[in-house]
Amino acid sequence: MSKIHFPAGWDESRIQQVLDHYEAQGDEEAVVEDEAAFESTTHTAIEVPVELVPEVRELMAKHKAS
Repeated sequence: MSKIHFPAGWDESRIQQVLDHYEAQGDEEAVVEDEAAFESTTHTAIEVPVELVPEVRELMAKHKAS
């Protein structure tokens, strides 16, 4: 059996908290949360053709490093 690796700052307890949050969330609450995420003034969501994803990730990594 392989060991589970969590992202930095995450552990099983935190993951369970996130799961509990979304499992208990009603439809209206989910819509409000989703709409708020798209109102960000610092990030955006776009469609990218799958074949361009590696290049986009590379550009994002370069931007983050600068």
